[in-house]
Amino acid sequence: MKIETFILRGWEDPETGYVIEENEEWVLVKHIPVDYVIDGYKLYRKFYIESREAPEDAEQIARVLQLKNVKGNKPSTFQFLDTVGLLLWVESRYDLFEFQDEEQEELFYGKIHQVEKDRLTIDLVHADGREEPAYDNEFELSEIRSITFESDYHLSMCLLWKDRLKADGL
Repeated sequence: MKIETFILRGWEDPETGYVIEENEEWVLVKHIPVDYVIDGYKLYRKFYIESREAPEDAEQIARVLQLKNVKGNKPSTFQFLDTVGLLLWVESRYDLFEFQDEEQEELFYGKIHQVEKDRLTIDLVHADGREEPAYDNEFELSEIRSITFESDYHLSMCLLWKDRLKADGL
């Protein structure tokens, strides 16, 4: 079991995860936001990883995860793709994706609205589940540093969005 802490360029706080698999562009981990808590999956773009190393308590974390019977399996049907492909995979499986760019504190939830060359426009989903079609901020695909799925918050946002659609009769 490989537990690593990642320092991403432009982000203040380190990120920790149980490394599942990686390719030349991305690292897939089970996210460990604190101590022994597993909260979904995260993909980190390698280009933005300034350093990665085992945290001081890696052995202890690994032991607790083993005791909890946490497996290092990737989700069924998951495969590494380009950024748009990964977002589409998450969207097709969970209805909404979550990603972060240069601002660690900002999380973006939504659906792909349009991809034009290296730019992405999304239908943004706000924290109250309200959808804002064709959100007026264009994202550079190359600036996306992480993609998250199956976290408690991600799944909660998906439920809230679906409930909002149902309440609005859509």
